[in-house]
Amino acid sequence: MLNILWDFDGTLFDTYPALVEGFVALSQRDLDREEVLRWLKVDSKTAFKHFGIDEDRRAEYKQLDIKYSKNSKPFDHLEDVLAAVDNNIIVTHRDRESANYLLGKYSLTKYFTEVVSVEEQGFNRKPHPSSYEFVLKRYDIDLVVGDRELDLLPARQLGIKTVAFQNRNIDADFHLDSYADFIPLVLK
Repeated sequence: MLNILWDFDGTLFDTYPALVEGFVALSQRDLDREEVLRWLKVDSKTAFKHFGIDEDRRAEYKQLDIKYSKNSKPFDHLEDVLAAVDNNIIVTHRDRESANYLLGKYSLTKYFTEVVSVEEQGFNRKPHPSSYEFVLKRYDIDLVVGDRELDLLPARQLGIKTVAFQNRNIDADFHLDSYADFIPLVLK
């Protein structure tokens, strides 16, 4: 039995272009998109602070994200990996409706046992481990896959192996640039 906990944005789906566009629209300034991306990859709270955007505008940002994310696509070879796993569970800051929309659009819903939306379900934002602890009460998680340090920190705190996706600058048990390498490297 193999159970994997997944992050959503930047891990399952290439949503960063949409997240960046939503952030630039929220700022109402002509921000350098590469710089915005660098800060968003740390976390959105840090990006808000860096660019001087009030945290009270987070709900507005979420609406812009939903608007721009509708055309986001899953990463190549992801479906092959999902099909090889017994239970795939998502823990995300994204709202459940938006995550479910994208999963459904690409016929990936069938691969996921559960979607945990951190804020909707009242958990502290990652890297706080509360959402991961909730999942661990229900499933024996073998692996956590994420693209940012904040996705992997709670897993390491809880003694779970980690996979860093498209980010070699964070500590992880495995580093992958493509899901084509997942099965031969991680599931060998």
